Amino acid sequence: MRPNESFIAQPIRSLQTMLRVLAESDGKYARVIPDGIYGPQTMAAVTAFQRNHGLSVTGITDQDTWETLVAAYEPALIKLIEAQPVEVILNPGQVLRRGEASPYLYVAQALLLVLSQTYASVGTPTQSGILDPATSDSLASFQALSGLPMTGELDKITWKHLALHFPLAANLGRGVAREMPNSKM
Repeated sequence: MRPNESFIAQPIRSLQTMLRVLAESDGKYARVIPDGIYGPQTMAAVTAFQRNHGLSVTGITDQDTWETLVAAYEPALIKLIEAQPVEVILNPGQVLRRGEASPYLYVAQALLLVLSQTYASVGTPTQSGILDPATSDSLASFQALSGLPMTGELDKITWKHLALHFPLAANLGRGVAREMPNSKM
């Protein structure tokens, strides 16, 4: 919903797009169709925005209104777009083997924990950041489930499969979070 290049030199359409993002992020704002026309719908949305932010209520977008809107827009946009992914970058040919420690193993162990709670055939790893026997066994059982060679090691292919299986196992697709055992929500 970020205004694209076609909105350059189109301040009304940019204003309407920001107001729409706010409305989709928070129900207290009026929805506006970004049509580039500063009509009654846009004026009403600006008025409501000014009222909600303690600005002079005029329905006209002055500098204070614009700056406040821009400041509110970015956090609202972040709420609506997908979360920033975490990229795990293993060096070419890098394989994490039994006994090795790596910050990536904490992430892999967390993914495996969720997978082990969804798939009975995947063993429960430890949460140590070390590729210990429990984590190796968990990786090997996950590799078997994924049709990969059962090495019990973490390589790029295994990582890719972990990353692909996790959202399905966690039921995190589109904002539906699964309650974890022993969690305090």
